[in-house]
Amino acid sequence: MVNPSGNHLGLGVLHTLLLMALTALMELLGCYLPYLWLREGRSALLLIPAALCLVVFVWLLSLHPAATGRVYAAYGAVYVSMAVVWLRLVDGVVPTGRDLLGVAVVLAGLAVLISGGSGRR
Repeated sequence: MVNPSGNHLGLGVLHTLLLMALTALMELLGCYLPYLWLREGRSALLLIPAALCLVVFVWLLSLHPAATGRVYAAYGAVYVSMAVVWLRLVDGVVPTGRDLLGVAVVLAGLAVLISGGSGRR
């Protein structure tokens, strides 16, 4: 399917989802590194890359198509999905069936959000 500007609609959605995944990764890292310092007794120097990750997170968030509640809600679904991937890859915890069901539910919500109209006033 092609939109009026000649771009494939799927590529725009894929680009947005990849941008949201990278945004979520920066947010997760920006929060995880201080956790390591506070809870695991690691070096306070971890606060430097944590702060940089959060700066990149905010910058990436500003690149999304529109700074609206719909975009932030869609981002939330990607964040939840990335957090469950993080659970497996970083924490070493195998996601439960309920974890995976929760991801499926938020991704269904994401599909509903991105399939809606512009909702402009």
